[in-house]
Amino acid sequence: MSENITPLAELATDGPAAGGILHLAPQERRALAACWGGWALDGMDFQMYPFVIPALMAAWRISGAEAGSLGTAVLLMSSLGGWIAGYLADRIGRVRTLQITIVWFAVFSLLSGLAQSYEQFFAARALLGLGFGGEYAVGAVLLGETIRADRRGRTLGVMASASAAGWAVAALLYTVLFSVLPEQTAWRALFIAGVAPALAVVFLRRFISEPDIYQRSRALAGPGMAQAGPFEIFRPKLLATTVTCSLLATGAQGGFFAITTWLPTYLGRVRGFSVASTGGYVGITVLGSFLGYLAGAYLSDRIGRRGTFLAFACGAFAIVLVYTLVPLSNAVLLPLGLPLGFFASGVFSATPAFFNEVYPTRCRALGLGFVHNFGRGIGAVFPLLVGLLTARLGLAAAIGTFAAGAYGLVFVIALIVPETKGRELSL
Repeated sequence: MSENITPLAELATDGPAAGGILHLAPQERRALAACWGGWALDGMDFQMYPFVIPALMAAWRISGAEAGSLGTAVLLMSSLGGWIAGYLADRIGRVRTLQITIVWFAVFSLLSGLAQSYEQFFAARALLGLGFGGEYAVGAVLLGETIRADRRGRTLGVMASASAAGWAVAALLYTVLFSVLPEQTAWRALFIAGVAPALAVVFLRRFISEPDIYQRSRALAGPGMAQAGPFEIFRPKLLATTVTCSLLATGAQGGFFAITTWLPTYLGRVRGFSVASTGGYVGITVLGSFLGYLAGAYLSDRIGRRGTFLAFACGAFAIVLVYTLVPLSNAVLLPLGLPLGFFASGVFSATPAFFNEVYPTRCRALGLGFVHNFGRGIGAVFPLLVGLLTARLGLAAAIGTFAAGAYGLVFVIALIVPETKGRELSL
């Protein structure tokens, strides 16, 4: 292949070590489409909350700490949801469990938009977190087991990019709805739109089948064989893997949530931007995020999982400190949103392939569901801590401190974990 082909072009064509996504087999393409669409719609709903924080604070007269606790509740419950869904996926199948999580997610997104009090909204968002955590974990395993080893990294990285697409839709809907509707109507309309993921259930039921490796694993186990229990991943053989992967996920997600949960509030309340300006600035960050996911997908199969973690952790550490702690004009801040989104998101492109490759099939969904959502659960504390420390440090300094610390953790753990690029999945 010619050396002048760009990374983005190689994502869609045959690369030197991996086939591009346009050359996937039909079953692989269907699985990618289903998982990408589901994760995009999940990302849309999750990223709606940061946009409506000011509206909720005004409507129910809640503090910054209470607003932060709403985001934290979703992420904490998602950690439990990922564990539960992973356990179910290893027992009753990836596709069936994915259907359950998507319907659950859609129902509680609708109820969030209909809430009449802070307490009702808190309960709806917390319960939504169960489906949110489960959907990603099961979808990542379904796709990881369906895709061949030589293109697993980039394909799962492309799936991860769906989060940025959902974020972009959330930013667009926020800008439009808050411009044409009263604030207290606009935020409800945003969440009611989150019912859309239920439509993916029809597609999943008709066109997606269980991965071959999962079916072989079930056949080898036999009806009389003991299945993996909920604590299988904590047995001595897998304990070190579970601990390091959990810490890796904690750093990646803690940094991301510290930035994205409070970014619209920072732009609107601290920098004094209008709704339209906030949407535009966030839009630049979303574009950077999407490009970061695609670049990370390419690098995951090119330089390996560890190299991708190290490169993006270093970049995110540096850019978040500049963005939040260095006095910058609005004109300079706008283009800096591109590398901020790029490095904060690119690290996620390598994690789903890596987590798939370090666990055996009998407990792969359980392992991925736990470690990814453990990272969410602990990372969920970061938005709350940012809210608590804003009065003392200022919002920008609080965001920068926690985000930089999180990406430092990713760098350290990446030096420890094994390289799994090209590894065949084990039964």
